[in-house]
Amino acid sequence: MLRTPPDDELLAFKGRRVPLIELLTCFNTRFRNDQAILLIEQRLKDLGLATLPYFATCGSQSEIHIVAQESAAGDQGDSADEEQEDEAGLLPGALPQQPFRIGDLPCAHAGVDSVTPASDLTEATYIMHTKNYSQVPVLEDQYTVAGVVTWRSVAKMYATGAEAVLANAIVEDPPEVHARDDFFAVLSNVCEHGYVLVRAHNGRISGIVTAADITERFDATAWPFFVVGEIEFRLRKCLGAKLDEDAIRAVQHNDRKTGKIADLMFGQYVMLLDGDQRNKQGHRKEGLCAAADQNWQTLGWTGVNRVQFVYQLDRVRSIRNQIAHFDPEPLSPQRSEELRQFVGLLRQLT
Repeated sequence: MLRTPPDDELLAFKGRRVPLIELLTCFNTRFRNDQAILLIEQRLKDLGLATLPYFATCGSQSEIHIVAQESAAGDQGDSADEEQEDEAGLLPGALPQQPFRIGDLPCAHAGVDSVTPASDLTEATYIMHTKNYSQVPVLEDQYTVAGVVTWRSVAKMYATGAEAVLANAIVEDPPEVHARDDFFAVLSNVCEHGYVLVRAHNGRISGIVTAADITERFDATAWPFFVVGEIEFRLRKCLGAKLDEDAIRAVQHNDRKTGKIADLMFGQYVMLLDGDQRNKQGHRKEGLCAAADQNWQTLGWTGVNRVQFVYQLDRVRSIRNQIAHFDPEPLSPQRSEELRQFVGLLRQLT
């Protein structure tokens, strides 16, 4: 459950560079969902603070600099508005900008149900039966692994006629990984054994990752990647066919005015069509707004509500930033539905 930290706790961060997770922990969360972002942003604003880079869209392993709001505004300036800094430096079509660690999976730090070497075999099998586990660790303490009991090892014990005790069903030297290990480097271990035990930074056994967890994670992560990719493809197809190079250059960074639709970021797609763009001071950007009005007329989408379309497009931009950083929390059902709705609309338009 989210908490609201007191003023002095947050003000102690001022001027410091800290891991993003340290700020999130103050609010009793590991995830940057809509509710958490709104609370953190408001509390920082109340105290005149801001983060560089922006805490809501930087990588999950990033270090952030907590500064006074006026300092952040001075560093970013109006150009930050124009260049859509909330894209967090991601180039079009970029893959995640930091390694994805096995510890980024929630199950890697969710704790483990275990037995001790002195336990009865039925304690282990009861846990596996009732919780639908394929294995249960045998731990001497939080740090020392004696082995693992699996359904396969239990079956082997009975097949060989060994006495039905825990010691005869233990698989010694089970696969272990560290929370900081690269996710993809661990996959072969999970495929071979069906699971890996995870050690936290302090050496404690903090969780277990199974093949089912990997499948679930890929299902939750890969689908949004493909849908956002299709959305970007269809946006480029319809915008690139109707808008000329001058219209595209108008929203590109000063050092990258190529006029090519393929060089745009999601924030720039929004800038092409948003008729009410404003800077950080709330002043309307008349030039960009006028150009966006013309762009919308050029598209000729008379049956589409422009305000709703731009709003949904901006939501997709936010979702794209989240999945591009491989945030530990999968997309919420609400955000997944937003992607489904928007890609469905684009399919009709293209």
